[in-house]
Amino acid sequence: MTIDFSRDKPIYSQLVDLICGDILKGKIVLGDRLPSVREYAVETGVNVNTVQRVYKELEAMNITETKRGQGTFITTEEERIALLREDMKNQLADNFLTSIEALGFSKEEMLVVLQNKS
Repeated sequence: MTIDFSRDKPIYSQLVDLICGDILKGKIVLGDRLPSVREYAVETGVNVNTVQRVYKELEAMNITETKRGQGTFITTEEERIALLREDMKNQLADNFLTSIEALGFSKEEMLVVLQNKS
């Protein structure tokens, strides 16, 4: 898998977002085992230390659980994934609002555009 990383955000953070997005889309299912750090590093073309940071971040977010000798697994707690969905939705909305305000658009203007796109 070749990933075009953005220069605006750290690679580890982009990979965390990618994995979280795959969970929310159902590409990664609750309880699934993630590839080993080395496997994922090769798959994504990034440094092993970067992937270790990604896995630590996911564990700190309570998205994954590492079982010694078995690997890293996605949580089976549906409530945690529901919280992740809400957090990501709010983060996207905040980023969107910041962007449109920086360009001089109002929320109302953008709501009209978004409603017309539906």
